[in-house]
Amino acid sequence: MFFGPFLFLYAILFFFGLAFVFTLIEIGIINYVFQALGLSPHLAFLALLASLVGSYFNIPIARVESSAAHSLEVVQHFGIRYRPPVRYAGSSTTVAINVGGAIVPLAISTYVLLHWTTVIVPAVIGTAIVALVVHRFARPVPGMGIATPMLIPPVVAALVGWVLGGAHPDGVAYISGVLGTLIGADIMNLGKLRGLGAPVASIGGAGTFDGIFLTGIVAVLLA
Repeated sequence: MFFGPFLFLYAILFFFGLAFVFTLIEIGIINYVFQALGLSPHLAFLALLASLVGSYFNIPIARVESSAAHSLEVVQHFGIRYRPPVRYAGSSTTVAINVGGAIVPLAISTYVLLHWTTVIVPAVIGTAIVALVVHRFARPVPGMGIATPMLIPPVVAALVGWVLGGAHPDGVAYISGVLGTLIGADIMNLGKLRGLGAPVASIGGAGTFDGIFLTGIVAVLLA
């Protein structure tokens, strides 16, 4: 039995070890997803590495003037409470695209389309379905950007993969989830950015496996 400072040290080591085990499990699952999409183990590792590193980089593509001013009040959206940054009238919003959350999934989608050409038509139809559903639930959040319920895009994409995927439901689910979320949540809501007052609106941003990237991963697992 551990007492005093040894108990505290043991607790720290235990939680670090637990986090390490879950990290290995998560990486293994993601590698499985990439290989299920036709990527070799080497390409799967590179895709995972690019997603991890790329999630910290946003490439600015445009700047829009913001007409909104927001206070420091706490906002709750989809059950999550946060405090938006202060924005003043006349400030601007930088529109950017996240490398790990958008560019890498788009590159993987292109690879899948070239690797399995038979999925092109069902993927286009599935993308349209996911985009319409995601756009229906996406909500502009003052001071932050566009928010979407986390489970809706991957579940819809998985259903599309089951129904339209044929021999490659995972490929159709991934492409539909990634492109559908990108179009429905971000592209179709670009006109609403001016009134949000967010300092940065990142397409596919806010974390490594968040948003668009997470949708693609979960959609393949569910399919």
